[in-house]
Amino acid sequence: MSESGRAVDLTGGDLVKPLLVLSLPIILTNLLQVGYNLADTFWVGRLGQDAVSAISYSWAIVFLLITLAGGFTVAGTVLVAQNKGAGNLDEVDHVAGQTIGFVVLVSAGLAVVGYALAPILIDLVGATPGQPAYEMALSYTRTMFLGIPFVFGFFVFQALLQGWGDTRTPLYLMGFGVALNVLADPFFILGFQGNVLFEALGLTGLEAELYALTGFDGFGVQGAAFATIGARGLGAAIAFALLLSGRVGLNPSLSDFRPQRETVEKILHIGAPASVEQSTQSLSVTILTALIAIAGNEAVAAYGIGSRVTSLVFLPAMGLARGTETMVGQNLGAGQADRAKRAVYVSAALTAAVLAVVSVAAYLYGDTVVSVFITGEDAAAVIDVGADYLRIVGATFVFLGVFRVVQGAYRGSGSTRAAMIFSVLGLIVIRVPTAYGLLTWGDLGATGVWYAIAASNVLVVVLAGAYFLRGTWADSVVDGDDAPGRGPGPAPGEDALDD
Repeated sequence: MSESGRAVDLTGGDLVKPLLVLSLPIILTNLLQVGYNLADTFWVGRLGQDAVSAISYSWAIVFLLITLAGGFTVAGTVLVAQNKGAGNLDEVDHVAGQTIGFVVLVSAGLAVVGYALAPILIDLVGATPGQPAYEMALSYTRTMFLGIPFVFGFFVFQALLQGWGDTRTPLYLMGFGVALNVLADPFFILGFQGNVLFEALGLTGLEAELYALTGFDGFGVQGAAFATIGARGLGAAIAFALLLSGRVGLNPSLSDFRPQRETVEKILHIGAPASVEQSTQSLSVTILTALIAIAGNEAVAAYGIGSRVTSLVFLPAMGLARGTETMVGQNLGAGQADRAKRAVYVSAALTAAVLAVVSVAAYLYGDTVVSVFITGEDAAAVIDVGADYLRIVGATFVFLGVFRVVQGAYRGSGSTRAAMIFSVLGLIVIRVPTAYGLLTWGDLGATGVWYAIAASNVLVVVLAGAYFLRGTWADSVVDGDDAPGRGPGPAPGEDALDD
């Protein structure tokens, strides 16, 4: 085991600088992920409305299953971070290998199930069998499912390196993958005829020659999946080569990939609640969309735009939350619970400061922001409703940002059950009934849903914050003398809401 030159020292010295150095690459990585999705949408958009609808149907399914399996990568972050903090460097390699093996097996199982159930799932999300959008969605979805192990290969690499304290290497690999995907998309989707990339570069002559030589018209919507899987697969291959070479600090041996019951149980204890927590977000959006549909298509469009704006606004908060996750994990592993708690306060303060400015901007310029995303005859009505969303929900951005940070602290300690419970409380138990009541019984329309979202943002941070102040979450899930293959320490998350 050798230290990586890119790993940040999180257990000594200042708190603010290492937290920012750790979190900023995560923020940039998330921005690149947005770029990844935008590139697919842009090039598929050249094929028409049916193609864009097909992508939308497919991602509703793929994203849900990705979040379900992605929670297990959280276990990798937590176990690597805490073992590094505790000085169990050999155990770091062991849990890294175990996490990779487990996540790859889970993703392979999802690939098989998803491929088989794709027609049923696409029907459930509203696509009509026999229509062009349905057939496009089916081919795209099945291709994406077959490539899910490659997608998760990168995700688990990113999680393990984050726990180690190195967030720059995953950023560089993500940048490489996005660039490759952007270059591959037009060829796989459009082929060598009518390819706007050639036209933009003034290479129409070369385009004609290539088409005459190959006759390649592209794969249409399915081509976007081919480009994504190809770029992700190459990135995952490079990631695993780096891991096995030991150049990034982690250096699991082949024996570390052989499943061991005790370690797998620990991954399940930490990862299963994290999976539920992550999938709760997409479930909440799905339920609210169905409720908002009662208020009309303008309200649904406004909610879609508002949600996208909110997801962009919260990229810094999400980055700081992930940084907090690692900071807490390493310091609890090192037996420095007070430093771990101080890191949460610092991260929450930074998040609140940024989002306070964003809230003011959302209140003052909400209509301008929404107008960027929509044009046409019905634009005025959507802009009015969307601006109300940003003004009402935007006023609670600070609360939601602090909640994300506190959730990161719970995950970093291994108390993923606590994070899961508060996520379900805020996004489902409090938000959904309140939204339904204000929408229907209160006769407030979409505005009632906006108030419900705002109220849940405030109430859940009060509940999660009160539990945080108890301090019972701040227990490490590893022992300082853990060794490779040794059984787990205290059961992860034992403290979660049952002290």
